[in-house]
Amino acid sequence: MILPQNRKPTHPGVMLWEEFLKPLNISQKQLAQHLGWTTAKLSEIIHQKRGVTAESALALADAFLVTPEFWLNLQLVWDLWHAAQNRKPVMPVKFN
Repeated sequence: MILPQNRKPTHPGVMLWEEFLKPLNISQKQLAQHLGWTTAKLSEIIHQKRGVTAESALALADAFLVTPEFWLNLQLVWDLWHAAQNRKPVMPVKFN
């Protein structure tokens, strides 16, 4: 996996909104009801205030006929990129 160097990666909520809900003309309320989620939970994912968990990845995968790994990989790249922005590198361990 390669993290983007010149931009933030795409949050899974943005992908959900731009590539699934908008083209399919599905509202947040409709999807939330379909998944048995609160509208607030779905809105928080779409607005990048909540991440995609393994459980939510499974539900989204079922709903849109993709793999849960699709959603979890988006989340993983998002999390790693943000963690890398403020980290101080650790020196490698030297073995004798």
